[in-house]
Amino acid sequence: MSQRYKPNTTVACVVHCQDKYLLVEEYIDGELRYNQPAGHLEANESLISACQRELHEETGLDIAPSYLLGIYQFSANKDLAFVRYTFAIDLENQPTTQPLDQAINRALWLSIEQIEQIRDQLRSPLVMQSILDHQQGKHFPLTVLNSRFL
Repeated sequence: MSQRYKPNTTVACVVHCQDKYLLVEEYIDGELRYNQPAGHLEANESLISACQRELHEETGLDIAPSYLLGIYQFSANKDLAFVRYTFAIDLENQPTTQPLDQAINRALWLSIEQIEQIRDQLRSPLVMQSILDHQQGKHFPLTVLNSRFL
């Protein structure tokens, strides 16, 4: 009998304001990487709550997601796979950020052109894909998610 496939369930949040996107800078295995505020779903936690928690921990912002941008599957390698629920928030004014998570060096607002320049340092291809999906106006209401039975 083969072992059951169990991808990691993660959440991320695309935060957009004044033609810039909020990314977090961190070191992964000694290499500088950029990502949206993101992390793993915890036990008995709704996807929306997980997104809000990760956003707060990694940027200091206490904002609920506005909509679901997309659900992405990603295989980092043959032994490591993810299902990533990506949410989005569109803001009128850029709030000041202050990461609470010690693993995050800083949170920064970057234009799409600046993100293109660091494309090889993005944590995964999902970072750019979710930004492109945001620019294309993709979004789904949060009501498509049901955490009633947690």
